[in-house]
Amino acid sequence: MTNQAGRFGIHGGQYIPETLMNAVIELEAAYNHYKNDPQFNAELETLFNEYANRPSRLYYAEKLTRELGGAKIYLKREDLNHTGAHKINNVLGQALLAKKMGKTRLIAETGAGQHGVATATAAALMGMECVVFMGEEDTKRQALNVYRMRLLGAEVIPVTTGTATLKDAVSEAMREWTNRIDDTHYCLGSVMGPHPFPTIVRDFQAVISKEIKAQMLEKEGRLPDVVMACVGGGSNAIGTFYHFIEDKDVRLIGCEAAGRGIDTFETAATINTGKLGIFHGMKSYFCQDEYGQIAPVYSISAGLDYPGIGPEHAHLHDIGRAEYVAVTDDEAVNAFEYLSRTEGIIPAIESAHAVAHALKIAPDMDKDKIIVITISGRGDKDCAAIARYRGEDIHE
Repeated sequence: MTNQAGRFGIHGGQYIPETLMNAVIELEAAYNHYKNDPQFNAELETLFNEYANRPSRLYYAEKLTRELGGAKIYLKREDLNHTGAHKINNVLGQALLAKKMGKTRLIAETGAGQHGVATATAAALMGMECVVFMGEEDTKRQALNVYRMRLLGAEVIPVTTGTATLKDAVSEAMREWTNRIDDTHYCLGSVMGPHPFPTIVRDFQAVISKEIKAQMLEKEGRLPDVVMACVGGGSNAIGTFYHFIEDKDVRLIGCEAAGRGIDTFETAATINTGKLGIFHGMKSYFCQDEYGQIAPVYSISAGLDYPGIGPEHAHLHDIGRAEYVAVTDDEAVNAFEYLSRTEGIIPAIESAHAVAHALKIAPDMDKDKIIVITISGRGDKDCAAIARYRGEDIHE
């Protein structure tokens, strides 16, 4: 994929204030230096394997496969990583990079709290200061993760501006970075923002597809027919897709959060409903109102209710290499419960969006076909919210 000056087709770029240019230039230079550095890569691999519990398992979901009666289904178990999600892959990479750059302070944005928890974890491990910005609305939805971050030594700052959700947390983190470039690294949690972030985050998350490929060849002697993952900003999905992009026979499917439906205003399905725009330092597709302002978005999943999508996904959509489907709250909640009962695996509500689409397509596929679903995180954090969705009030 061409990545000339941080572009994926027409998407990407660096639409940022002059005050951030130096930080971004410094980050790009450091990344270009360390990404091919044997010592850096050896340190990162040790962190992945010894600390984060990689490689994560590729699990054959035999009972799920049997019940659906179609394609064989494998689950890539990112939920088994330390801290319970794929987020730790990117954070360990960025924190190590920040340390090499001489930074002593990490800041981050978080929606569902998993990226915040991962950043706080890495900061504790590496002896760095940590500040996490989280929309006030999300601090209520994910109170347990707020406690975890504080327990790990991070300062959590609730953001009250705008819709008080993920997009506002990103804006606040960028503002903070502008104020303190010298000692601070902004550990961005998804494949979005100004170049080089979409590339850096993708490269650290690409370990997912690298492992799937090797594990699949070992287990089945061939590549899967379909690889799928949920998409918000899109880091677990690009990580899942990346090493398959050149394998044209492998279908890539990203599952977006449709919320209450793409025919309503309460949705976060960017590719299905969005338009080309510029926001948070990048050109991509965004949910917008009639005036071109970023629209409020909604999903039961705090991790997917971002109004945009990473520029590489926008490009994969443009060239028809990946498909992006919309999955409603109802479908995701049903899949959350179904996988829990069928395989004894409680997925994050984000990941349940991908499971939901697999439940639709697997039964119509031949039994010799193979689907891999990335379970991007575990669902403990969502149990109270799903119970509420079902009308049961439980307190965490």
